[in-house]
Amino acid sequence: MKTSVSTEPARAERRQALAVRRPGWLLVCLLGGMFLGNVDIAVVNVAIPSIRDHLHATSGELELIVSGYTLAYAVLLITGARIGEIRGRRWTYLLGLSVFTVSSLACGLAPTSTALVGARVVQGLGAALMVAQVLTGIQVHFKDGARRRALGAYTGVLGVSSVVGQALGGVLVSADILGSGWRPIFLINVPIGVVLLIASFVFLPDDVISRQKTLDMRGVGLLSLGLLLLVTPLVLGQDAGWPLWTWLCLGGSLPVFVLFAKVERGIARRAGDPLMNVSLLARRQVSLVLVSQAVTRANYFAILFVLALYLQQGLGKSPVYSGLLPIAWVATFAMVGPALGRMGARARRLAAPVGGLLMAICFAAVAAGAQSTAWLILLLGIGGVGYGAAFSGSLARLTDSVEAEYAPDVSGLFNTTLQVGGTLGVAVFGTVYLDLVTRSGAPKAAFTTTNTILAAVSIAASALILLAGKPETTNPHHA
Repeated sequence: MKTSVSTEPARAERRQALAVRRPGWLLVCLLGGMFLGNVDIAVVNVAIPSIRDHLHATSGELELIVSGYTLAYAVLLITGARIGEIRGRRWTYLLGLSVFTVSSLACGLAPTSTALVGARVVQGLGAALMVAQVLTGIQVHFKDGARRRALGAYTGVLGVSSVVGQALGGVLVSADILGSGWRPIFLINVPIGVVLLIASFVFLPDDVISRQKTLDMRGVGLLSLGLLLLVTPLVLGQDAGWPLWTWLCLGGSLPVFVLFAKVERGIARRAGDPLMNVSLLARRQVSLVLVSQAVTRANYFAILFVLALYLQQGLGKSPVYSGLLPIAWVATFAMVGPALGRMGARARRLAAPVGGLLMAICFAAVAAGAQSTAWLILLLGIGGVGYGAAFSGSLARLTDSVEAEYAPDVSGLFNTTLQVGGTLGVAVFGTVYLDLVTRSGAPKAAFTTTNTILAAVSIAASALILLAGKPETTNPHHA
């Protein structure tokens, strides 16, 4: 039996009517939460020296201030999407945004580095709860052309948030408002969060949910354990020198994921409520798109990381130069999504494989020795167009290939893929580059080799999208 989440039918009806009349405001509310969540992934990196000086934080604490947010964020995305389906996306989004806003205040007022680490973890949990509802909300509340435009805006905001996070952190820390140093990078979230909370309370519609559904706590435990075992060594392993525990964690994550899949299949066979419909992954379209997107995301994060190291250590450029140059990539990435959302079906279908090839051209040209600022800006701009096309095209294929009833699964899987893929890219290709530099003592040769590998991997990602073919319509419970 379907019942409304709201206990006040009149107010619920007014909110539903507002959502129908003002879909733009609905989209602004959803994308606003995603914007805040993604800005805080990058904004803290610029503030690390200031945090170290003000709080006398150790290197381990600084690492946890950065990675604690990422770990909590990645682990809760799939669970957050399912909580939204069970308890209502509106309620879950508002809860996540509230937690994020309050924990941002706690971050900004943190008296010690330990307190800041704890607040960052809570902030990551809040971000995951709200961001997990964004893609689901777009799939549920927008149809056909409106959905394509909304997904284009989703891609654009994702790109813009990266630029803003990088630039805003530098501006606020450099301003040193009233001697506060790094604290404004978190405190600025509070007024924005409050305004967004009010707008979301008004414009987000109530959900129609089944009160009979329950949260699969066994699945939550197994999935959280598997993701922690996978993501923790990827985040911390490189700086730690890849000790034994990192390999044990990576190896241990596989049987945990296998057990998770077995448990979820069993729950589905018994007509229960699994945390994730793992049979959805049996669809070729879904699995290949996710793998391709993970690879593409890994390449993106890898080039940002490796390029920054090479520019500073290999070419002697300043941190400011190495921080501003990749904006060419992110800016063009942000423009592609909205443009693609207004193009025809053929363009959207070809976007992902063509995007992967453009990324390969960028990497190959950089590897061939293009090092002048003008050439790097041009090539990174081409790479950004490629990544924007690959990202938007993959997202369109994924959402088109899965029925709206599986929107929470798609949201959780896609967002988790982005987080794991990005972390994997820095861990793998960062290690490759640093190892080559250590062995050869030649940053230029190491940079050339790494980019050659990235070009080959991008071509492989394009091939995977082509293999995905047309969307399937198989019910995942029977796949």
